[in-house]
Amino acid sequence: MRPARYRPLLVAALVLCACLPAFAQERIKDLATIGGVRGNALVGYGLVVGLDGSGDRTSQAPFTVQSLRNMLNELGVTVPSNVNPQLKNVAAVAIHAELPPFAKPGQTIDITVSSIANAVSLRGGTLLMAPLKGADGQVYAIAQGSLVVGGFGAQGRDGSRVSVNIPSVGRIPNGAMVERGVATGELGDSGELTLNLNRADFSTIANMVAALDARFGPGTARAVDGVTVAVRAPYDPAARIGFLAQVENVQLAAGSAPAKVIVNARTGTVVIGSQVKVLPAAIAHGSLSVTITESVDVSQPEAFGRGSTVVAPRSDIQIGQDGSRMFKFAGGTSLDEIVRAVNAVGAAPGDLIAILEALKQAGALRAELEVI
Repeated sequence: MRPARYRPLLVAALVLCACLPAFAQERIKDLATIGGVRGNALVGYGLVVGLDGSGDRTSQAPFTVQSLRNMLNELGVTVPSNVNPQLKNVAAVAIHAELPPFAKPGQTIDITVSSIANAVSLRGGTLLMAPLKGADGQVYAIAQGSLVVGGFGAQGRDGSRVSVNIPSVGRIPNGAMVERGVATGELGDSGELTLNLNRADFSTIANMVAALDARFGPGTARAVDGVTVAVRAPYDPAARIGFLAQVENVQLAAGSAPAKVIVNARTGTVVIGSQVKVLPAAIAHGSLSVTITESVDVSQPEAFGRGSTVVAPRSDIQIGQDGSRMFKFAGGTSLDEIVRAVNAVGAAPGDLIAILEALKQAGALRAELEVI
């Protein structure tokens, strides 16, 4: 039996272990994709009709009239060559969609329809039958249906216009029917399957191989490179599907993300990863402000004078610099401490970007600085 004096130490150790952070377990399904199982981009061209006067101005988009003529000719309607229809309820559009893996003829997919001319809005329009082609030029789906447009626009006679979101783009749920599938032969062609990580990471690859070997036996998986793991699988297609269902639900500890700081220079957004560290550094940052005030000076002649009134513009320029104080980042600063230090200084996004760039140049920022 343990002496009573050791019991408080044992309890403290158990509490400490319970408080330690556990590595999050993630499924292979969320970390990787199966080699050869992929979607395919489709694109097409068509006409949207039934618009309320918000379609293409055909004088500036002659291909809309040309497309309408071709369609009417195929339907047995001949438009005289000397007639140039002035349409306002028709718009030429580009259509794009993604053909998912294992899609079979008769299934439907969602499509996105975008104006390619000067149509103001596609609200209330209907897409006429249009083929969707793949990169090989073959037709894989046929699109048609009524558009769902989230945007709204209004225009006055004087040219003023108000727009909410983008009314020249719409979607058609289940708007295209698959006519041809894409063969995915890798699932049954060899004795191995490949798993490709969404993000290259050697730690995750090593953990994935260990997790698969622990689940299905030693030698089941082998690392090919920093992205790919090859897995031995049954040759029988039915057994292989069941095997993949088990593989994608295997859980493992993913490797930690690299130390990286992402800066969006256009919007001023700064994202700091949890692995970012800062070496000891002292920083002083101030901002310069320039204020320009425009005024007008009027000079008038005296009574019964022969002079004239003179108006002269005057510009007053004031330059000021906000007082800045120096602050210190301690060595090995964590993400929480970095955020608290930045908030204490009150740095704006633009100032924070300048501080991070200066820290990187000084070698105090232990992270990759990426500007997008």
